[in-house]
Amino acid sequence: MRASRHAAPTSLPIGSDADLAWVRQQVRQTAAELGFGLVQQTKLVTAASELARNTLVHGGGGHVEITPLDTGPSPGLRLTFVDAGPGIRDLDQAMTDGYTSGGGLGLGLSGAKRLVHEFDVDSRPGEGTTVTVTAWATVVPPARPGSR
Repeated sequence: MRASRHAAPTSLPIGSDADLAWVRQQVRQTAAELGFGLVQQTKLVTAASELARNTLVHGGGGHVEITPLDTGPSPGLRLTFVDAGPGIRDLDQAMTDGYTSGGGLGLGLSGAKRLVHEFDVDSRPGEGTTVTVTAWATVVPPARPGSR
């Protein structure tokens, strides 16, 4: 594994709407520093926004760990959202497009999953939920000499 100048994880609280904005800002900034393109940044920030809101609204608050990764051919970013809320009673149902336990569109978990490369949920009723997502920056090959 290569050493990374971005290796230090950052933990941010999620306890208010202001925290949601801060999480989005920090995810975008870190992704940009790692070389994620604008579209990739937008996808990752959208997933982070959905998951942070779920942490706040359904989990009663918690935190996110933002961990830059430098373990492969391209940089990556792992986001781990943790709450000590009621947990998810039926994970299969919660991952179904259109299902909502609130008043939303029902695309939070399933939508976030489609926006990242790796997605994992660990939820225990009465103990809380941890959602971990990872995205990898797409490496654009350099232009060949003489090509247009």
